[in-house]
Amino acid sequence: MANVTTERISKNDEILGGKACIAGYRIRVMDIVIWHEDLGMSPDEIVAAYSELSLSDVHAALAYYFDNVEEIRGDIRHNGELANELRARFPSKLKEKLLHGAD
Repeated sequence: MANVTTERISKNDEILGGKACIAGYRIRVMDIVIWHEDLGMSPDEIVAAYSELSLSDVHAALAYYFDNVEEIRGDIRHNGELANELRARFPSKLKEKLLHGAD
């Protein structure tokens, strides 16, 4: 994958596995999409929660998403699949204790 950089969004194989992120930060476009689309946070709420971001950073990430929906939704799906795989391989010890009581 080639490095992609715009003024606000960058993709570099050596940063966050090449996922699109806010340039200069380790915040992925897919994180902003999840906060906005899935959790219902407004751009202003995202900036309030992550004060290092500007409102234009958030809007740039959302614009990138709308121009690259398939890529970003694929990244989100891949992360979900990876999380499910890890949960299956490494079950929660706390969950086991809660389900079966302390022995």
